[in-house]
Formats: sequence, structure tokens, C-alpha cells
Amino acid sequence: MNFTWTRGPVIGRGSTATVSIATSNSGETFAVKSTDLSSSAFLQKEQSILSTLSSPHIVKCIGSCLTCENDRLVYNILMKYVSGGSLHDLIKNSGGKLPEPAIRSHTRQILKGLKYLHERGIYLHERGIVHCDLKSQNVLVGENGVVTKIADMGCAKPVFNSGFSGTPAFMAPEVARGEEQRFPADVWALGCTVIEMMTGSSPWPELNDVVAVMYRVGFSGESPEIPDCISEKGEDFLMRCLKNDPKQRWTVEELLKHPFLEEDEEEEAQTIDYLWSTSSPSTVLDQRFWNSSKNHSVSMDQDDPFADYSCSWRSPADRIEQLDGDEVTTVPNWDTVDDGEWIQVRGDVLGENVKRVGGYGDEDVICVEATSSLQAIEVVEDWISDQERLLSEYSSDDVIACFYSDITIEGNVVLFYYYYSVGDKNVLIKKMFRNYNENKKPFICQTALNNVLANQN
Repeated sequence: MNFTWTRGPVIGRGSTATVSIATSNSGETFAVKSTDLSSSAFLQKEQSILSTLSSPHIVKCIGSCLTCENDRLVYNILMKYVSGGSLHDLIKNSGGKLPEPAIRSHTRQILKGLKYLHERGIYLHERGIVHCDLKSQNVLVGENGVVTKIADMGCAKPVFNSGFSGTPAFMAPEVARGEEQRFPADVWALGCTVIEMMTGSSPWPELNDVVAVMYRVGFSGESPEIPDCISEKGEDFLMRCLKNDPKQRWTVEELLKHPFLEEDEEEEAQTIDYLWSTSSPSTVLDQRFWNSSKNHSVSMDQDDPFADYSCSWRSPADRIEQLDGDEVTTVPNWDTVDDGEWIQVRGDVLGENVKRVGGYGDEDVICVEATSSLQAIEVVEDWISDQERLLSEYSSDDVIACFYSDITIEGNVVLFYYYYSVGDKNVLIKKMFRNYNENKKPFICQTALNNVLANQN
């Protein structure tokens, strides 16, 4: 059964990708995160992490695909729709703060998501993923406010990988100093998020200068002020999260057993029902990271001032300048979106030139690649010729990621291509097949990968 989808309005444009709302041919709504393939290393890393995860407290990736739009290759991640908006939305729409029973419920679920991440390895020899940018904008709330899901894995990394990232006001002291970013950094960010739920403000509300925040967090030895309105158990919980020494912070397992999170299901359910009935979530992915846009075109803005953003380590000056560029922006009003603004840019409407990408249940994801066989070949092969030259500059040690797919050109002729992330750039390698046998795809892919790596030694 073919899976086709229609891209709707753009709901956000950020430093690495554009987010659109989309619907499938069966009427299911989901989100699509897209960027030009030539600058997709950041998004590709997020997909490589999301694709390994399966937790009720982590936003689910349902697939990915490569499409040709306006003569450019575009990389897309398809994600499950989360209908309640962000936790930041809920705080804002609930008068600027949440009651303690609701805070307990959301905190418990965030911790369950972090526990899953911290115990989950991307590769067999690794154990644990650090989110690196936990905050209310990166936590989504499901229908009726019941289920809480961690989102935005763009800055996430295996625990022992180098590199630093995040939002300054939520950074742990050791991260602000450029020392390390491991599991305790997520615990610190959780404490800051709890303060945000209690007060509706940043954990450092008196500071609005990024340099001042980085210095205060990293070198003052201070912790964010604990709100007076919190219970004694809540105060102790925050103190366990906000220890300046990461070795003294409690782990997520320990925090899940803290008395503050003792369940009172009836009280929490009543509180959440009340909040949900009095608030109006306005967006699917309301993250500070995204800049809202009224442009519903699928083309990418090459003049985006954030185009060179990366979550990898930079000099302190560069990092501060980069982080200072993420500003809170307005959110589209979905009630004003016209049905006419939904444009079908995906679908098996031509019956040819489609690419199959596994990952949506038991169905294949089908994406129209071009308006003709000749155009499909020209668009891909012109770009491939440049990428093959790029690959020759790197050794096999530089190859950090690979995925493959195929484009049916006509009849039984298939253009099979391999995408690599090498160093800080991206490479595409292609091979033509006739009388293509679908059952041989894994073998062909591995053989071709081995050949490419052997040629680089």
C-alpha cells in the first residue's frame, strides 16, 4: 500500500530546518522537518538518534525521505503529531505558572523520558544519550494534557562524545565552562524547567544578556533561586537537581523515587483536566528554536542568517554570539490558516519517479521525485558528480553516518544512491541497476559501502 502525503503550511523556520504540518492520504496528521540535503548533517544526526528510540515519553520518528523540490534535493524527517502544543504553551496559557500537582505529573514523565535516553545506546558499543537542550519549549504535551513527550533531538549526543550545546539559561555550570556535557547536565536542565513551570520565567530572570548568563552559570558558584511557593518536598527535589558539582546531583533514577514525585493520581488528573479546559494550545512544535513564518513554500531560504548553526563546540565568543541569535518569536494562529494554503507536494500522482523509504509502519513511504524520468536523472546525477569529488578528500575514518535509498526511474531500472556524512560535509554516491531485485538491497548496500570505504584507505 502506497503512503502519500500533503505538505501544509510552514509552522517554523530555524537554523537547520523548516517544520511543516502535513497530512497523509489516509487523513493522519504529522509534522515534517526539512532542509536542503547539502546542509542536512545536523538534521541527519537528529534522525539517526530518533530512529533508534521508542518510548511513550519521546516524540516518535515515523520515517524519513529524500525528495527533489525546485531542482534541489531536500531531506525530510516525518514525526508523529503531538496535538497539545508545548509545555511552554501550557505554562503561558495557564496564567504563567502551573499548580504543583501538574508540575509533579509533567516532571515525572520528563524524567521517564530522560531515563530512557540515558539508558539507550545509539550503537552497540555505546550506552546513553544526553539530550543537551531540555527546556519547556522542547517538551510537547499530548491530547488532554495527559502525556508529556521530550522533543528536538538536534543537540542530543552519545554521552561520551565531545561537543557542547544548549540554551544558556538552562546550561549546567560545567557546560557553560566548556568542561563536559553528560547525564548530570540534563538533570540540571530539568531543575531549571521545574522552576519555569512554577514561575513562568527563566531560571535567571534578572539576566537578559547572554554573556552575563554564561558567566553567572559557569563561574559564580550560584544556583537558580528556588521559588518560595514550592512545597518542602519540591524544594528538596530542586536542591538535588541544582547541585553545582555534577557528581553530587541525583540521577534520574534517584529523582524518580523522590518523595516530591509520589503519585496522587486523582489530584493530578483533576488539575490537568482543569488546566486543559482553560488553556488553548496553539501549535504542534512551539519551540523557541524555530522562527515562525507565514511563508508556506517548501523552498529553503539560502540567505537564512542561521544557516551555519551547529550544536558542536565552538570558541566561547562564537558560541555566545550564536546562542544570542535564538529569539522568541510569534506562533502562527492555526485558526486563520485557509484550506487553500495546503499544497500537495507529495503523492503517487505520476505513477513514476518515486522513491521508497521504509519506516512508516508496514507501509512504504512514497515521495514524488520529479516530473519526468529525464529530470530525475539529471537533478540527482549533476549533484552526485560534485559529491563524489568531495568524498575523495576524506579517509574512511571520517565517515560517521550512512543511509541508502533508491529512485525508480522507469520500468526495472533503478538509480540506487548512498548518502554519507563525512567530516562536516555530506556526500552522495550512486549506482545504476537493471532488473533490480528488492530482496538483494541489504546485500548490495553493504557491498557498495565496503567498496567505498576500501577505496579510501
